[in-house]
Amino acid sequence: MARSVLTRDEYLDRWSSLHGGYDPRSSALVGGWLRTIHALASPFARLGVPPDAVTMLGVVVAALVIWLCSLGGLWLIAAAVVVGLSGVVDSLDGAVAVMTGRESRWGAVLDSVVDRVSDLLYLVALWVVGAPAWACVLAGALLFLLEYARARAAAIGLTEIGVVTVGERPTRVIIAAMFLLAGGIYPSSAAMWATYGAYATVLVCAVAVVQLLLVVRRRLR
Repeated sequence: MARSVLTRDEYLDRWSSLHGGYDPRSSALVGGWLRTIHALASPFARLGVPPDAVTMLGVVVAALVIWLCSLGGLWLIAAAVVVGLSGVVDSLDGAVAVMTGRESRWGAVLDSVVDRVSDLLYLVALWVVGAPAWACVLAGALLFLLEYARARAAAIGLTEIGVVTVGERPTRVIIAAMFLLAGGIYPSSAAMWATYGAYATVLVCAVAVVQLLLVVRRRLR
C-alpha cells in the first residue's frame, strides 16, 4: 500500500530545518537539485522502502564501477555513468528518510560509513584503470582526514553550514566520473586520465582539509 509522504515544499522546509535554517529556495542550484531528488525518492518513499536499504543500494552501485573498469575500453564510459548514478543514490536515502519521517541516528551513521566505502571504491576503480597506487592511497588518506576533522568539528557543536569545502563528496563523485569518462573516450590513454583523476582528488582533498581547519579555528576563537 502506498504511503503518504512529504510534498516537495514540505520536504524543502524539513531539509531547511535539518541544515541550520538554510533555505534551499534561495539557491537555484541547491533548490533544483533537491527538487530532483524529491522526485526520484518519492517512488521509494511511497512503496515504503526502508532508507537503510537505499543506503546499501548505493554501495552496491559503487562496487559495480570496479567491475566495469576492469573490462576497460569503452566500458569506462558506462563506469562513469554508474559513478554519477551512485552519487544520486547517495542522496536518495536521506530524502526517503526525511519524506517518511524515518530519520534515525543509526541511519546517519550507516550513511556516513557507506559513503566512505563508496569513496574508496572510486579510488580503487581509478587504480584498476591505471592510476598509481600511491596516489590513490594518498587521496584516500586525505579524504578520511577531511571527514574525520569534519566529524570532530560536529562533535564539539559546529554545524555543517559554514564549513562546506571544495572537497565535498559531490566534487569527488564528479572527479571520478569525469576522468573515467575521459578514459572511456580516449581508451589508449585511459591510465593517464585515471592518474589525473587520482591527482585531482588529492588536490581537492588537501585544499579542503586546510579550508575546514581554518574555518573551525576561526569559529572556535
